[in-house]
Amino acid sequence: MNMTDDNNNDGVIDPGRAQRHAVRATIAEMQQQLAGAGLNFREPPEEPTICCGRGCNGCVWEGYDDALVWWFADAKQELAAQAH
Repeated sequence: MNMTDDNNNDGVIDPGRAQRHAVRATIAEMQQQLAGAGLNFREPPEEPTICCGRGCNGCVWEGYDDALVWWFADAKQELAAQAH
């Protein structure tokens, strides 16, 4: 992996940088849905700020992505429960 391709001005190495804007937009959309339903739901996991860029097994980004999937599943469950 070329680290300069994944670095930008913030200095964070992010192998999924190309998709990160869309992920952030989806998070914001889910937060709006939760707020619109009157739910005070926990914040999504914070993006990692440290990554070595070597593609490690168990990379901080893998953990973040897993936590984010769980956050979305919980948020959708809360919205479904609110609808009933």
